[in-house]
Amino acid sequence: MWSRRAQEYEQKINSGDLMAIAEVVRDLHRSDDQREQSYSERQLYEAALERLTREVAAVSSLDEAGAAKKVDEVLVTRAA
Repeated sequence: MWSRRAQEYEQKINSGDLMAIAEVVRDLHRSDDQREQSYSERQLYEAALERLTREVAAVSSLDEAGAAKKVDEVLVTRAA
């Protein structure tokens, strides 16, 4: 049921656990050829992606744009 999964994703995002946040990003990531996300899926994905990107930027000494590019590269290669 989506409402239960959405609550679980929200808890993972707010937990601060980087692995849990990465799981949410992985689970909600859609490649260009997949169906569109619902509004609530997109909101959760963007929140998780933003937090993951900030963490990657912090540990990699990159700016957020560079970290976003790095995260996106990983998502695209894993989806292929």
